[in-house]
Amino acid sequence: MKTPEELLAKANKPSEDAMRLHPYYRGKIQTALRCAVRSVDDFAIWYTPGVAAPCKAIQKNRDLVYDYTCKWNTVAVVSDGTRVLGLGDIGPEAAMPVMEGKALLFKYLGGVDCVPICLDTTDPGEFVKTVKYLQPSFGGINLEDIEQPKCFDILDTLRSEMTIPVWHDDQQGTAAVTVAGMINACKIVGKELKDLRIAMVGAGAANVCVARMLMAAGATPGAMIMVDSRGTLHRGRADIEEKREQFRQKWEMCLKTNADNVKGGIPEAMRGADAVIALAKPGPGTLKKEWVKGMAGDAIVFACANPVPEIWPWEATEAGAKVVATGRSDFPNQVNNSLGFPAIFRGALDVRAKTITDEMCIAAARALAAYAESGGMLREDCLLPTMDQWEVYPAEAAAVGSTAVEQGVARINLTYDELYNNARDMIQEARRMTGMMMERGIIPPAPEK
Repeated sequence: MKTPEELLAKANKPSEDAMRLHPYYRGKIQTALRCAVRSVDDFAIWYTPGVAAPCKAIQKNRDLVYDYTCKWNTVAVVSDGTRVLGLGDIGPEAAMPVMEGKALLFKYLGGVDCVPICLDTTDPGEFVKTVKYLQPSFGGINLEDIEQPKCFDILDTLRSEMTIPVWHDDQQGTAAVTVAGMINACKIVGKELKDLRIAMVGAGAANVCVARMLMAAGATPGAMIMVDSRGTLHRGRADIEEKREQFRQKWEMCLKTNADNVKGGIPEAMRGADAVIALAKPGPGTLKKEWVKGMAGDAIVFACANPVPEIWPWEATEAGAKVVATGRSDFPNQVNNSLGFPAIFRGALDVRAKTITDEMCIAAARALAAYAESGGMLREDCLLPTMDQWEVYPAEAAAVGSTAVEQGVARINLTYDELYNNARDMIQEARRMTGMMMERGIIPPAPEK
């Protein structure tokens, strides 16, 4: 068993390495060719004059853009830098490393080409207008790190006014993977999702969407208690009711959750709870050991703030929690949207979906949970597959694409097997390409300290 000092040193190492390697590589993605260039004579095919022929064909039938260009497999990850990780409003330039990292994960884990775009505006109307202008070039839009409450309106507006999938990963992606984790945590502790009393620490975009998707998956709304910076959400929160037009999602939670009208703060919400899902202020110390001790037996603790969880996992275990998860890949039980968004977009792109529905997200969650259980890996310190178990991504993608077809939001119909095989091939190709470039020195090895 490692000492707390050793565990803290391990927790801090990724930041130290990041500061060393980011300036070394000067970015994490680049443009690579998809077509063959046998000689410069091929430029007449790929550019002028030959390119005029597919241009004219697309002019007659816009859907051919999916067949003749990279739109079919390209996503934009778009942010204004107002709510980055646990860092807050740091601006669009400072948000670029996160968006590039997102693009890296899209490609390596989902075989999806991704362009990071950070907009120099915090005005929601300008943001919406700009993203709509991008629609002809992309097969989907991943919104990222946008402050609330405007993130809700931006997402709802773009989903209603665009004909390609638009989703906010901090909302839907986080929710899908959290639902998957909670499904399997229930199996480990021998409880049903519908019977859980759940404390939701944090009432931002992520946890509001988590709550909504948990309800859709079977959790009991009245048995959930949400906490924001001013205390528990309940019907008597006049400060929210007075601004219910601006904070309508929060007010909806005041009305739907907390049937017992529990008042107070985090300790009152956690007292006697079967599970706590924290997506709040980074810790440590946001959740205290004594509050975990006051939870029900075999407690479930999801401390998912980044970059530092609300409570260190070893502290939650010492306080009596049976299942502990964080959002970090360097601790056991990562509950992080990186397990969801690459595959969810893979499935959505492969059927040319018009949107990504909650049902598609829940299908991904159930596929994630089932993969861990079917592989015999499910245990207290192995809640979900890890990112290196790449075979889970084709299973998720196929579940998502199949659900899109069933719901009538797909432009093309593919079977589960067709979707699975295509996703498997695309992901393997991305991984092989990266491996080949590293082996040949095109991507240089990371320098030692």
